[in-house]
Formats: sequence, C-alpha cells, structure tokens
Amino acid sequence: MKKKTIIRRVLTMIALGLLLSMTIIASKTFVGAAYTPDMSNGADNFYKSNKVTMKKVEFKNQYNMNVAGNLFIPKGLKKNTKNPAIIVGHPMGAVKEQSANLYATKMAERGFVTLSLDLSFWGESEGQPRNAVSPDIYAEDFSAAVDFLGTRPFVDRDRIGVLGVCGSGSFAISAAKIDPRMKAIATVSMYDMGAANRNGLKHSQTLEQRKKILEEAAEQRYVEFTGGKTKYTSGTVHELNENSTAIEREFYDFYRTPRGEFTPKGTSLELTTHPTLTSNVKFMNFYPFEDIETISPRPMLFITGENAHSREFSEDAYKLAAEPKELYIVPGAGHVDLYDRVNLIPFDKLESFFKENLKKK
Repeated sequence: MKKKTIIRRVLTMIALGLLLSMTIIASKTFVGAAYTPDMSNGADNFYKSNKVTMKKVEFKNQYNMNVAGNLFIPKGLKKNTKNPAIIVGHPMGAVKEQSANLYATKMAERGFVTLSLDLSFWGESEGQPRNAVSPDIYAEDFSAAVDFLGTRPFVDRDRIGVLGVCGSGSFAISAAKIDPRMKAIATVSMYDMGAANRNGLKHSQTLEQRKKILEEAAEQRYVEFTGGKTKYTSGTVHELNENSTAIEREFYDFYRTPRGEFTPKGTSLELTTHPTLTSNVKFMNFYPFEDIETISPRPMLFITGENAHSREFSEDAYKLAAEPKELYIVPGAGHVDLYDRVNLIPFDKLESFFKENLKKK
C-alpha cells in the first residue's frame, strides 16, 4: 500500500506540474504581444550615430532650475561659423531618451545642431516633487533651451527652431507664442494636453467626470499636505488583459517593453510616465491653441499619423493657426508609431521644413 500511495502522489505531483506549466504557457501566449514589442517599420528608439557627437549639458531656466539636455553636433561641423539649431522635446511623461534623442540624432545627421531636453520634474532635470505637471514651466524650459543654444558660439541665434513630440508639441506652441526667437515650429503626434485632460479624446469625457477628477485631486492635496503618500495618475498601464484598450496596448508596446522602456536614475519603473494626481489637474487650465495665430508669420508644421488617435489635436491646431502652416499626414501611421519607427517618420519633410525656414536671410 505504501508503494502504491507513493506512486499515486508522484503521479499527482506530475499532473499538477503539467497543469501549472500549461497555465504559464497559456498566460504567456495571451500576453505574448505585450512582452514581445512590435519592432516593425524600423522601430529604433535607442538609435545612435557615428556621424554625430553627443554631449550632456545643463542650463538654468528662469526659475533657477537646472534643465538637463543632450547636445548633438554633426561631425565635421565648422565651429567657427554660425549654424542652425533645433530643440527637441519628448512626449509627455517620457524623458529625452524616449523619442527626443532619436529625432535629435537624425536631424543632427542632416546638418543641424540639436538639443534634446528633459522637461523640469522629469528625467535628469531638477524639480520637486518628481513627475509634477507645470505647463508654464515646461514652456519656460523651451525658452531656456533657446537661451543656451543662442549663446553657443557655433549657433546662429536667429536660426533656432523647435520640434515637439506628443505633449511637447503643445508646450512648444505655448512657448513660441511668447518667444519670437523660435523661428520655426514643428510638432509630431501632438497632444493638446489641456484639451485631452479637460475633454478626453474626441470629447469623450463629460463635465461631471471632469469635476470628479478635480474633486479627487483636491481631496488628495489634504492627504499629501499632512504627510500622506503621493498619488499618481494616468500614464501607461503596467499590465495588459483582455479588457485593455487599443490605445493602452499602443503605449504599453513602447513604454513597457525593451522597444522604448527607460527608467532614469532615482526613480522606479512603477512611477515612469505617471504624473502626480494633484498636479495633473493643472492641465485643465492649459490652452496652448489660444492665440496660436499670433505665431505667424513664423511657419508651423503639424505632422500626425493617418490612424493616430491624437490626430484631432494636430487638425485643430492647423485650423486655428495662421499662415504659413502645413498639416502633414503620414499614411498608415498611428500615434506612437511616430515616436520611433524610422521608416514611417518623415525625416525628409522635417529636414526640408527646417532648412527652408532656418536658412540665412
């Protein structure tokens, strides 16, 4: 009997082991797409080039905060001449190592001095609490970047442009409205962070829902004022399941996989992309497209994907902007596609736009 009992127990354990293995395999099959990033169309977020040199830099904004950036200089650049330059801003909740460095590197290959920057409160830039939202300071960071570039001996301060990806598109516009030193403004996959938070995509958020968000954030201020734990909001989900939306999957594939995941020193994977709840409501008072027409006659280029869920924001900005302006739609591209898919990103279009509009007068 003892021998039979032992055999029965062994068989039971084997069966349970097989069942567990099948469960794990099934689980991996279900979320396999989430953990295997889509690297199609030349996705290359961490692209590096032997045609340019990169140097870490820091400079102060008007609030005496250190803003961190990466300065890209084409090899062979004549430093005894004045050259055009482009400032590149990263997606909202991201850092310069995500998308911004790629754009800065590619544009430097095409002859421009470029500068990718971390917005205040994010990445290597100063600002407390971390991950705080402050649209005015974000816009100021772009102007501070102009201060920095315009005082480099090899940069022509009259030929500085800006390029904002995702949320930085709206921050660049906000900055350009009050800083005429930005001579040409381009946005890619732009999010109007004000409208997105007030109204949701395609005006899907009701006024009642907005008020609930405001009430929650206001109550959370009491918690944090009295020493309670900081609460974070929005950003990219950390897991996918059968109820995950197409947009959640799109962002997950970039921010939560080796395709684009990057965790700056001093933070954690759990906090990347997530703004603080109490500060995020400041976007409700952010109206970057108000008076956008006053940027004219400086040129504006709005690039968006044909299938981008954010397309409405580029189209809205284009309608409101004055000439000269252009709306450029990338066939077959979604929102995040234009973060890093080099076969889809219209670098030729960006090159011609900035070369034409940053040329010597």
